[in-house]
Amino acid sequence: MHGLGNDFIIVDERIMQVPIDRKKIAAYSNRYTGIGCDQFIILMDSHIADVKMEIYNNDGSKVGACGNASRCVIALLGQDASIETEGGLISGQKLDTQVEMNMGTPRFEWQDIPLAYAMDSGNLPVEWEKLNSGFCVNVGNPHIIFFVDDMESIDIKTIGSIIENDAIFPEKINVNIASINNGEIDLKVWERGAGLTQACGTGACATAVAAISKKLVSSPVQVNLPGGMLTITWSGDNILMRGDTVNVFKGEIDWDAF
Repeated sequence: MHGLGNDFIIVDERIMQVPIDRKKIAAYSNRYTGIGCDQFIILMDSHIADVKMEIYNNDGSKVGACGNASRCVIALLGQDASIETEGGLISGQKLDTQVEMNMGTPRFEWQDIPLAYAMDSGNLPVEWEKLNSGFCVNVGNPHIIFFVDDMESIDIKTIGSIIENDAIFPEKINVNIASINNGEIDLKVWERGAGLTQACGTGACATAVAAISKKLVSSPVQVNLPGGMLTITWSGDNILMRGDTVNVFKGEIDWDAF
């Protein structure tokens, strides 16, 4: 499935259990020798929600949240549902061809991002080439946002990896480069463990929260990503994210092929 080109392999362990091997996940996530995806999703039974979702990047590393994957799971279930994730409990609503997720409340304290030591997470006193004054927020996973006049002047493929792996971020970080145009947000996201993607739901949420906090836009706001558009609503409490999802194909694989 995919949400705005941010694509996922989804395995439903409630139907058939498979041994979880991160090397195997990375192999099936490979676009040349496997199926190919940005993230590998495993659905499981939950004692506190309708379903539990485990999320792995295409390199096999585990993450706590993925907004676009959450929307795909709601679409796959075909009904409103709650989802247990490592980043917290979220819920989604099926609305015709779109899905709206309640992504919970953002966290701003330096230790919640987390940062390596105490500093102003809303105006990070660190500079990477042309990028400075980064805004950090945790929306189930950690993000840093930079607002620039010209996104095309930033080589996100190079600087994204450098920032993601900076020692100031002990759990690494997702890197968002954004511009404000006519009250809307244009956004590119470098995802930790996955690289440059067509879209990132939590990145859109984090960037919208940053832009609204800085009074650059008002809520709700349209966030335009290379793969399409999301609508983000935030008024200081829970973040709502709305957008399309697509079921690409359903099939069977030999789990032991690799």
